[in-house]
Amino acid sequence: MTTQAELVLDARNGVGESPVWDAHRQALFWLDIPGRALWRWDAATGQSRQWATPEMAGCMALAAGSEATQHGRWVAAMETGVAVLTPQNDGTLTQDVRARVQHPQAGMRFNDGRCDRQGRLRAGTMVMDMSLAAPAGSLYGFDGKALRALQSGFITPNGLAFSPDGKTMYLSDSHPQVQTIWACGYDIDSGTPHHPRAWVDMKPLPGRPDGAAVDEDGGYWICGNDAGLVHRFTPDGRLDRSLAVPVKKPAMCAFGGSGFDTLFVTSIRPGGDLSDQPLAGGVFALRPGVRGLPEPACTFF
Repeated sequence: MTTQAELVLDARNGVGESPVWDAHRQALFWLDIPGRALWRWDAATGQSRQWATPEMAGCMALAAGSEATQHGRWVAAMETGVAVLTPQNDGTLTQDVRARVQHPQAGMRFNDGRCDRQGRLRAGTMVMDMSLAAPAGSLYGFDGKALRALQSGFITPNGLAFSPDGKTMYLSDSHPQVQTIWACGYDIDSGTPHHPRAWVDMKPLPGRPDGAAVDEDGGYWICGNDAGLVHRFTPDGRLDRSLAVPVKKPAMCAFGGSGFDTLFVTSIRPGGDLSDQPLAGGVFALRPGVRGLPEPACTFF
C-alpha cells in the first residue's frame, strides 16, 4: 500500500470533477467545470487530451454500448439539462440533448452526480453563486426521457455514491452552512431514495464534504475540500482514515486502474497566490490498499 499521493497530470483545472475510469480503454475521463472541457488520460502512455463542451458540465457517466467509439459516449448533466456527448478524434465533440431542466431560479447548473447500480443517472443542481446560500438545489433522476426531482432543499449537493448492493444512497451538502452527509434507503426497483438520515456531521472534521466514491467493502471515500484530505468512513459512519493530497481543494475521487486499486483524485485551482500549492487543479493517484467497484454504465439515455 502506497498512501503517498502521486501526480497523474498537472491539468490546472478550474474545477476538476466527475472522474470516471473507463476499463475498456484503460483511461481516466473527467470534467473541468468552468473550463468547459472533457478530459482523457491514458494509463499506458500518460498522454492526455481534452474536448470543449458546449456548456459547463457538472458530472457524467459512460453510456452503455460505447465500446465501438474512439473516446466513448458520455451522458452528462450540464447547465440546462442532460445530453449525450461524443468526443471525436479530430478534437470536436457532438452533443445530443436528451432532457431539459427547469431551474427554480437563474444562475443554476448541475453539479455532482453518477449512475446508481442499475445504470440510472442521478445528479444534483445548485446555485452557482455559493455566497447566496440559496437552498434551491434538487437531486434529479434521469431515466431516459425526462428528469424528475427526487429530493430538494440543497445548497451545494455533492458526495453522491451508492453502497455495493445499491440499497443505500449517500449524499452530502458541501456548503459551509451545512457540511452534512446523509445516508438514504434506496429502492432499487423504482430508483427512489427514502428515509434520509444525517449520517456524518463534517463540521468538526477537517474539510468540507465534496465528491465521493465507495470501495468494494462499502467504505465511503469523500474529498475534504479546503483540508487537502480524502476521508474514508466505514458503513457505520466511523472515520477510518484520512489520506493527504498536495493541494488544498480535492474535489472528487474515483477508483480505477487495472485492478481498481488506485484512487484517482481531481482538484480545484483557485485564484490568488498558489505558491504553497502549485499543483492545484491537478489529478492525483493514491493506493489506499482497498479496491473499488466499476462505475455502472448509463443504460437509461
